[in-house]
Amino acid sequence: MSRTFRRAASVGAAAFLLASCGATGFDADLRGWMPGALSTADAAASAAPRPQPDDRGVITFPTYQVAVARSGDTIGSVAARLGVDAARLAQHNALPANAPLGAGQVLVLPQRVGASGAAAAPGGRAVVSDPFARQSARSTPSPAATTPQPASGPANPTQHVVVAGETAWSVARKYNVSVQDLAAWNGLPSSMTLRVGQRLIVPVAGQKAPDPAIVTTAPGSGSPTPRPPSAERPLPSETTIPAADPGPAAPTTDLGATRTAASAGGRFQMPVSGSIIRVYEKGKNDGIDISATAGTAVKAAGRGTVAAVTQDTTGTPIVVVRHDGNLMTVYTGLDGLDVAKGDTVSAGQSLGKAGRGGFVHFEVRQGFDSVDPEKYLN
Repeated sequence: MSRTFRRAASVGAAAFLLASCGATGFDADLRGWMPGALSTADAAASAAPRPQPDDRGVITFPTYQVAVARSGDTIGSVAARLGVDAARLAQHNALPANAPLGAGQVLVLPQRVGASGAAAAPGGRAVVSDPFARQSARSTPSPAATTPQPASGPANPTQHVVVAGETAWSVARKYNVSVQDLAAWNGLPSSMTLRVGQRLIVPVAGQKAPDPAIVTTAPGSGSPTPRPPSAERPLPSETTIPAADPGPAAPTTDLGATRTAASAGGRFQMPVSGSIIRVYEKGKNDGIDISATAGTAVKAAGRGTVAAVTQDTTGTPIVVVRHDGNLMTVYTGLDGLDVAKGDTVSAGQSLGKAGRGGFVHFEVRQGFDSVDPEKYLN
């Protein structure tokens, strides 16, 4: 695969991700750009609002009923209010029997309840529990139980039982409704989390939303301003550090103190008395950097002859001393020089003064190949 093709593929992948982002963020089910069956543009966000519950929190549809939880409700409190079995209500909605409920959470009732809250028994006879006698008494058929009055609405919404792997977005796409309507009708949390076995009310899709591209406004009025995300959820509280505050102090490390006893018998001495602030890395740093105050004397590491005196690209002097055994030492970071090419120097003789850079760079070379200076220092 050529480099040009790989680069084009990477750009294409980035364009793919960008295409899935809308004005309000990432489009999790990609319906905003994928053509064909995945489009839910016809459903839009204009489904009819969910009918209002009665004073017990019950909404009655032609074929089933649901209960809308209030603040502080539990499975037990809802069951007691409606006269249904708490364990059965919990099982029907795939919830633990002691599960707390959020305000607005919707529970599908396993059986119908009449206007008085009594559960309808098989055959249309209402069962009324007597908590004092701890026995059940059967009454006459309840008109409310046999002929329930459906809540007003455009149609009877269907139910959906969540299976493993489904999300709010996939359920909304399956029924061609918007995920916002699905969440509003079922009181879903902001995280849109679902649980396996949960029963969802699927609202009837509304009219097609107007295309923003063809919405016209009066001359001079400008385009409609989109609702910012911060209007739905407050921005997070963050504590920032003022830029004027000083940063953390740099750690002080004396790398020279890490030298082992094996290196104490070397043939060269330190050119300056300071800490090693940068160690040898062949190909990256072909020597060591030793901290040195400006004006400190830089001394020859051993007896030898000044083989070269030159400068680097910034004009800083470089001194090269040749020693016995085909060894050479290199000194940079100097300011003033006390020697010239061809001079014979002894160990500890001054070569010059340290510059204002704060360190002296020192190298040891075997011929032209750099070696670790710490192995030669005593």
